[in-house]
Amino acid sequence: MNLEKIYTKKTAIDHRKEYAQFFTPQPIADLMADWLLGNESLKTVLEPAFGLGIFSRTLLKKKKNLKIKGFDIDENIFKDASDYFKTHKNVSLNLEDYMYNGWKNKYDGIICNPPYLKFHDYDNKEILKEVERYLKFKFNGFTNLYTLFLLKSIFQLKKGGRIAYIIPSEFLNSDYGKLVKEYLLKTRTLRHLFVIDFKENVFNDAMTTASILLLANDEHNSEIEITNIQSKSDLKLIEGYISSYPNAKGEFTYKPSDLDPSVKWRQFYQVQNSINYKNLVPFSTYAKVVRGIATGANEYFTFRKSKAEKYSIPNECLLPCICKAKDVKGNFFTKSNYESLIENDELAYLFNGKDSENKKVAEYIVLGENEKVNEKYLTKKRKPWYSLENRPPAPIWVSVFNRNGVKFIRNEANISNLTTFHCVYPTNSDLFSDVPIDLLFAYLLTDVAKEIFSDNRREYGNGLKKFEPNDLNKSKMLDLSKLSQEQVERILNLYSDFKDTKEEQYIKQIDEILRLEFANAKSHTHLQFATAKTQAKIAKEYVFANAE
Repeated sequence: MNLEKIYTKKTAIDHRKEYAQFFTPQPIADLMADWLLGNESLKTVLEPAFGLGIFSRTLLKKKKNLKIKGFDIDENIFKDASDYFKTHKNVSLNLEDYMYNGWKNKYDGIICNPPYLKFHDYDNKEILKEVERYLKFKFNGFTNLYTLFLLKSIFQLKKGGRIAYIIPSEFLNSDYGKLVKEYLLKTRTLRHLFVIDFKENVFNDAMTTASILLLANDEHNSEIEITNIQSKSDLKLIEGYISSYPNAKGEFTYKPSDLDPSVKWRQFYQVQNSINYKNLVPFSTYAKVVRGIATGANEYFTFRKSKAEKYSIPNECLLPCICKAKDVKGNFFTKSNYESLIENDELAYLFNGKDSENKKVAEYIVLGENEKVNEKYLTKKRKPWYSLENRPPAPIWVSVFNRNGVKFIRNEANISNLTTFHCVYPTNSDLFSDVPIDLLFAYLLTDVAKEIFSDNRREYGNGLKKFEPNDLNKSKMLDLSKLSQEQVERILNLYSDFKDTKEEQYIKQIDEILRLEFANAKSHTHLQFATAKTQAKIAKEYVFANAE
């Protein structure tokens, strides 16, 4: 049994998750090590998130005289690694935070599977200050830790050196990733980006996508290759690239100037559904999406009927709210649905004690302070801490996570929602005055809408997809104002039939009307017989031609 399996078996999963310990499979470690070993001058190596040293063990099997330095902050795993490497005099292990140490040291090779911690899971303000001080570059406050590891490693790379990182693909298609991609392009170190297919988890315990980045500080900086890895057998594509560098080509080849850091990079390696349609506008033309209410302490703030009776909280201090996604079954949430939640003693309210002089409310607030609810990350920022965010009930909700396409719900109960859903507020623009909310919602129920929204999705392991509010705001949609009055009436009649019967055939008919009206004939002709690679190139040209 190897070190990783022994450690996993004896260490609680909560501890491993706390330190974001997800171990790299050996076949991938072999490939990443080979990239570093392709540098004939390789003498010094840095492994910033050492763990049990799978990369160092792999490198030393192939080249024994390497001088290696490793960092880790978990005493448990550090002890196991130290025991294994105690006879390796050229391996220096440090129980220190990589982000605060050794900035001035440079290395021939850097190899890493960094901790997958999001901005709220680490001291991001202090680490960002440290990164920005050395890199002279401003980054987004929501930047995840794994990208900061990468940025520091680029700073520490010697001339002629190489870097191999395996990290989540999320930054390629997220808002905070814009500045990370900008820095990558600025340093001209990215040589090949391998995007691992989302149908397979590289890490068994991590709900995340993955990408392998190969970087080099050499003169071969005029092109960036991108390749999709769709199965484990495709790992040979990485092997082929490494063995043939710098002459090998990837699935797609770009000049650095072709890659716009401000857009989602999915369009550079996957076909965009939106190219099949004409007359597209941003979704924000018709609606604005914002996240639901974030309490910072759901266990304290969420109430069911029995809990309200237990603490004698009056109705005027209870905000009607949908608290769990499972409580919404279909595309319409009615007053009757909400009343059923109350009757079944499900979570259906939020505590709102602001401006109340009720004695029982005051006692419940004191209870929260005794339990230190007021000291949590979000509550301590509010004044008073028990006040709720100002979110009027949204007429439409949209799911945050999905596996089969984004789901929209008509909030006919007119109640609030937690972050299990995003809020959709139709705009008050002149354009929207010609598009009634029922027409907009009918569109949102169609497959064509889901297809186009899918271009802006974020992807996690096992087919899980996510949309942040701005992913939806920036998504494209069909410009419904282009429909004729006859088409609008036809769609609204079909929508009414669907609402009455819940039969999907009516939504399918709406979908057919929209596809016929908005089909991009030129795009369809080009794409019909094209290979996947050619489709992506057409998509790339389409994106450039239609860039705002």
